[in-house]
This record gives sequence, structure tokens and C-alpha cells, in this order.
Amino acid sequence: MITIAGAGLAGLACAYELAQRGAAVTLYERGDTPGDSSVARYAGGMLAPWCERESAEEEVITLGSRAVDWWEAVTTVHRRGTLVVAPSRDRAELTRFARRTSNHRAVAGAAIAELEPALAGRFAQGLLFEQEAHLDPRRALRDLVDKVLALGVEIRSGGPAPARVALDCTGMAAPLPGLRPVRGEMAILHCPQVEIRRTLRLLHPRMPLYLVPRDEGLFMIGATMIESSSDRPVTLRSLAELLNAAYTLHPGLGEASVVETGAGLRPAFADNLPRLTEQDGTLYLNGLYRHGFLLAPAMAQQAADRLLPETSDEDHRECQTA
Repeated sequence: MITIAGAGLAGLACAYELAQRGAAVTLYERGDTPGDSSVARYAGGMLAPWCERESAEEEVITLGSRAVDWWEAVTTVHRRGTLVVAPSRDRAELTRFARRTSNHRAVAGAAIAELEPALAGRFAQGLLFEQEAHLDPRRALRDLVDKVLALGVEIRSGGPAPARVALDCTGMAAPLPGLRPVRGEMAILHCPQVEIRRTLRLLHPRMPLYLVPRDEGLFMIGATMIESSSDRPVTLRSLAELLNAAYTLHPGLGEASVVETGAGLRPAFADNLPRLTEQDGTLYLNGLYRHGFLLAPAMAQQAADRLLPETSDEDHRECQTA
């Protein structure tokens, strides 16, 4: 029996990976419902390793390139790529972004209009990362819960985990040196009159914005450069900047209804990369930072390799194929 503390994104992903390899798993969640207290609920759900390389290490591409296929076995994934744009006055930002990333192609105004008709005439240049994708984080967490339950994982909610577990995935609650909280803020807009099909990134020196489409006219917007350890609700200044950036992306978003705002403290280490750490007989998976849905699959596979050394990743793939 393998015991896991924390039924957020990391804990659920590890339970899924371990159960697929035939392990008996018990997952402990302090909250009443698995996934509902996870900071991953406020994520963009972007499976975008090549875009993330702009400000992250090469390992983000190495580990994240497996994510789309992994998540497609769990939930709905939209393989529509990422479109990066910038206003004409910020064209230098687009050039800088292109230099720091890879696996993209330049697109001009006509191509942008063909990809996203709602943006016709708004941007003269952009970058298309065709192999990237996105998912709905909350749906993905629910679907992941269903998957682990179907595999026989026992989930015990509404109370603390035992003092000793095999794997700790409790995020900021974990007693790990060097772990720090980094604030993430987002808003969900309802704007059915604007149709956008793929993740958009708007480059701006002050407030780089990403917009991720959801179903039924919903969009999630967030910023990539908010650094704070405060756990208070979204501030008026941040919300105003997010909404102003969204309006720059498309004026029609100025008529959107703000359905929800949210803020969460994401666990991070100094290098902003996740780690597997063994301490006092417990294995810790932590530090997913803002790359949770992108890097959780690879990190869960690594955790399973550590906890089940008799099964290799290659053996696991052969079992799945069979």
C-alpha cells in the first residue's frame, strides 16, 4: 500500500500513475472534496512548454513535451496551439520572445485573421506555437478523480493524513527548506460575443497577459509576472491591469461579465522547477509553481519510478499498449 498526502493536482497525478502500474494507493485529503482546495483550480491549463521556455529552464520543454498525450488519456485536451501577439508599439517584445523560444513560426496579419477571425486587423505580426494545447483545469481535476477511483484508489477526505506517508504532495503545507509561495491571480470572463479558439498571449512590458478559452463563452485571463506571497483576494490594481490588457487584446472583452476572480499561492523553489525530495523517509513532490498541468505528468512518472523501482517507465508503456 502506498499512501499519499494531498489530493491536489500533484497527489492525484501520482495516484493515477501508481495505480496504472498496479499499486494499491490510498490518498488523503484534508478538504472535503479532492481537488477543490488545490491552487491548480486557478491555473490557466496551458500545455505550452515552448512558450514557457521564454522565462524557464530547458527542462520545462524536456519534461513538458509529454504532457499533452498524458492528459488526453484523462480529460479533454484542445490541440489548437498558442498564438502570441503584441501591439505594434511593443514589436520588440515579440522579437525578444521569438529569440528566447523555439518550435514556432511567424505569422502576419492575414494569417492571424485566418487563425482567429476575431483578431482580424488588430495585430500585424505574431508567433504560432502549433504543437501546444490547453485544457480546463477544473474539469481535468474532476476527471482525474474519476480515473483514480476507477483504478481502485481509495480517497479519504475531510481529515489529516497519517503522520507518516510514502509521498507528500501538500504544496505549501510541506515542511521543505527553500520552498516559497508565489502568488498567481486570475479572472474568468463571460463574453459569448467574442469567439477565440486557442490560447492567446499578449506581450506587454508591464502586464503580459494570457487568455485561455473555456466552453460556453468563458475565458480565463491571467498574468505571467505577478510575484507576491500575499494570500489576500485579487487587488483592484491587478484586476484593472488584467482587464485593461484583455481590452487591448480585443475591445469586445470590455463588455464581458466578470464571473469570478481568484488568487492562489503556488509553491516554488529558487529555480522555479519542481523537485522530488526524500526527507525522513518520506518522498516529497513539490514546487510545481506555474507549470503544474504541464509538468505534473512527468513528475508523477518520476515519483512512481522511485516508489516502484521494480517497474520502469518502459514497462508501464508496454502494459498500456497491451
